[in-house]
Amino acid sequence: MTLGSHAPAPGSPTGVADYAETLRRALEGISGAAHADLYLYHLGNNRLHAQIYERAIRMPGIVVLHDSVLQHFHLGTLTGQQYIEEFVYNYGEWNRHVGEELWNDRAACAVDPRYFRYPMLRRAVERQYAVIVHNPGAAAIAREHGARKVRIIPHFFEPAERPDAASTERFRQRIGVEPGAVLFGIFGYLRETKRILPCLGVFRRLHAVMPNTALLIAGEVVSGDLRRMLANMGDQPGVRRIGHLSDEDFRVAAEAVDCCVNLRYPPAGETSGIAIRLMGIGKPVILTESLETSEIPAAAALRVPAGAEEADMLFRQMALVAGFPEIARQIGEEAARHIGARHALEDAVEQYRQVIESVGALVKAGAA
Repeated sequence: MTLGSHAPAPGSPTGVADYAETLRRALEGISGAAHADLYLYHLGNNRLHAQIYERAIRMPGIVVLHDSVLQHFHLGTLTGQQYIEEFVYNYGEWNRHVGEELWNDRAACAVDPRYFRYPMLRRAVERQYAVIVHNPGAAAIAREHGARKVRIIPHFFEPAERPDAASTERFRQRIGVEPGAVLFGIFGYLRETKRILPCLGVFRRLHAVMPNTALLIAGEVVSGDLRRMLANMGDQPGVRRIGHLSDEDFRVAAEAVDCCVNLRYPPAGETSGIAIRLMGIGKPVILTESLETSEIPAAAALRVPAGAEEADMLFRQMALVAGFPEIARQIGEEAARHIGARHALEDAVEQYRQVIESVGALVKAGAA
């Protein structure tokens, strides 16, 4: 049996491309062949996946959902009438008015929770032989939208060579972080759901009482509204801002921070590859409490609830990291142990093989 893989091209500005390429190299016999007996499709919530999405619908195979909310993908690729009909396909004629409202109000889609309540996933998963997700939250969304066979395979961690202490210290000096300061980091593509503005507000409170702290915000802003808001805030004491990082620079920056802030609200079923990488190298990470993060042990990460308590709890968790370095170190050690036990690349590859072999046997037998 031949196995084809379809994902954004290596080097594309998305972590999905890196994930898919690593998996392709690890799985023997997989290729980007145009004609194969079975296809593996990597789907995410942006235009880079448009052709992959169309192909997955035409030729069902195994879909890997890196984002389980495709709402914004549809808003960005469909006309108004197409979007409304797709909404009806997912949620019924009786909800047509909801689809019309969402299309008309789409300027607020980055922050309005309504858009996350309707993942619009049915067409992508209902005919697939298997759907692979990375966490229970994504699994629940896929099943609600008609997926027949759902398998949770934890997002893998591939260890890389760690930067040396001199490189790390040079990076901190370059961005203007004082020696001994506790450096928090927010990484990746910056959008409203990563809670950037609330994080800045909390850090302002923290820095006022613990001035030996700093916050690095690293990544490309993908929302025009957020870009304007960040620009209007001007220079904030302790905040350091840099743009998109190459993989090599990211590894240095990840080593340089003392804690990663990785919030997500509203949740979209995704597992953060950045959080997995930071935990894998023993850094404490602050996560939003959700079904998506429910399989991470309490001792292996810090959490904050969504909603009214978010800001106060985030302040307490950041103050804990800044004020009690030994506790932060222990959390990081637990994080690394958990990632090593549950997110090893070789374990994930073996689970992929099991799904592929199971589906492949059905395809060969003509019973799928």
